[in-house]
Amino acid sequence: MDRKSYIVLLASFALLMLWYPMVNKWFPPTPIELQTNRVSNASGEVSGFQTNKVAQLETVASAPGAVDTTDPIAPPLQPVQSAAPEQTLKIESEDAIYTFTSHGGGLKSIELKKYLAHITCEKDAATNEFARLNAPAPVPALAILGGPQVEGDGVFVLTAIQGGVRAEKTLDSKLRIVKEVRLSTNYLLKASIRFENTSAEPLDLPFQEWTVGTATPLNKDDQSMLMGMQWYNGTKAETINETWFANRTLGCFPGQARTQYAAGASNVVWTSVQNQFFTMIVIPGEPAPRVAARKINLPRPTQAELLADSEISDQPFGFQTSLVYPGMRLVAGQQIDREFDIYAGPKEYKILANRLSRIGDRDDLRLDLVMQFGFFGWFAKGLLLAMNGFYSLGLSYGLAIVSITVIIKMLFWPLTKASTRSMKRMAALQPQMKALQEKYKDDPKKMNMKLMEFMRENRVSPLGGCLPMVLQIPVFIGFYTMLRSAIELRGAEFLWVCDLSRGDTVATIPGINFPINPMPLLMGATMLWQARLTPASPGMDPAQQKIMKYMPLMFMVFLYNFSAGLTLYWTVQNLLTIAQMKLTRTNEPNAQAPGTPAAPALKGPGPKKRKRN
Repeated sequence: MDRKSYIVLLASFALLMLWYPMVNKWFPPTPIELQTNRVSNASGEVSGFQTNKVAQLETVASAPGAVDTTDPIAPPLQPVQSAAPEQTLKIESEDAIYTFTSHGGGLKSIELKKYLAHITCEKDAATNEFARLNAPAPVPALAILGGPQVEGDGVFVLTAIQGGVRAEKTLDSKLRIVKEVRLSTNYLLKASIRFENTSAEPLDLPFQEWTVGTATPLNKDDQSMLMGMQWYNGTKAETINETWFANRTLGCFPGQARTQYAAGASNVVWTSVQNQFFTMIVIPGEPAPRVAARKINLPRPTQAELLADSEISDQPFGFQTSLVYPGMRLVAGQQIDREFDIYAGPKEYKILANRLSRIGDRDDLRLDLVMQFGFFGWFAKGLLLAMNGFYSLGLSYGLAIVSITVIIKMLFWPLTKASTRSMKRMAALQPQMKALQEKYKDDPKKMNMKLMEFMRENRVSPLGGCLPMVLQIPVFIGFYTMLRSAIELRGAEFLWVCDLSRGDTVATIPGINFPINPMPLLMGATMLWQARLTPASPGMDPAQQKIMKYMPLMFMVFLYNFSAGLTLYWTVQNLLTIAQMKLTRTNEPNAQAPGTPAAPALKGPGPKKRKRN
């Protein structure tokens, strides 16, 4: 490849990396107004609303006085706006500060005392802001929506009780609603909600949405793709996020955006709202009938905030989630109680899988599914446990990742060594294989048969060089899924990296705000080095060989803004592979350069000896 080709190649990759920030700088996207929550009119029609999996709510047989209803899941009713001043009440545990509001009688926000909202690389920077959940959501958690029949004026009376808070109100219809929330351990809350008919007449109540909470970004650096809701039906968990609502074809092409998600058939064991590192999980005492989620607008940032930071979105959004209960009739003096366990804290595996493995008499909740480890979850769990194990021995999380990478490489060492030898043998046999291809070019079937016989006689396989790579794919995916949600890495330092959970940006290019991340650049350099040392596959076209050698640059582009922990793993993995290739070559003094024709003393088809008469 000549100098001109190198220049064109480097310019193309530079343009590919700079294209997105430059286009956003020169042609900023026009904000798309999300549909607001709308109330159905008297005829039952809902303007501008499309449902997904809309189904009629079934009667809950276990609920006393339950009646059938024809109300489908509809857009969430706006909470009643009261002119009464808002009253707030705070309770505090060892781990968090919980703020309750009289408007809706629910949990307005949760401040996690052990985690800061912003991770900064400036050593002198100080902040008193804790990480906050459900803020700035328009509806508090545990708010009950369903119109005036279950909301009244929307104002509750808050009272401090032993270890918790009580919110209560009595509607004009003599329906009394009492909510009690008490502190527990391990970021848990115990909640109970009671409906009581204090009148002498039966009360018919419409279907209600009991708000679980809203998934909101913690700060401007939060990845919106990792924000969403999840629910568990006792067998598997389903995750709904921005991708589902965007409904893009193949993940890229615009489609008809969805406005609502609804699911469940009296099997909602738990549901959650979450961002990258934190979650709120609501576990009803009995599986709930349905769950609903919607993408909603959050309050816009102030003009001062937009001027202070141009990267702040002028229209943030969140995902509001609710448990949906059917309409019911309460006879005079009847009451209905529902119990809930609420977890509001970090997505920390040892808490979710071990400490909360059993709540009450239930031991099958599988709260660790919130981690979203995916198909290779058992790899991700093993890697996370190993990383925490090394950390408990006194290593930093960065050194723990390096140690795990070294151990993995040692386990794969024999296989990689055999693969390297197989690839070199294939390269050495290439001239003879080309001769067979030329000899039987008119008979493809026979040519393939002869090639297979030739490789079998010389103990080589075309898959020998690919097998180690294929076997390491689960490890890589496990690392990726573990590192993207491992809160242990949030704020973990290593060398120049101040936060292993995100890109290791050390500076930005003025004007376009393009980040300079050294770790992906090192990763790309080691991948190019490894590609140059790898023997070329036999029979590969020279143009294809050049493309394969520079393919690592594409990986560098794709992973440029990924977490530094992931690129650290891949960089160390590349360096160890390079070291192994050099050691293998050193131990074989007769080895030749990759792709160099050779005539080794290997078995192969030769001229047949004539028999003497």
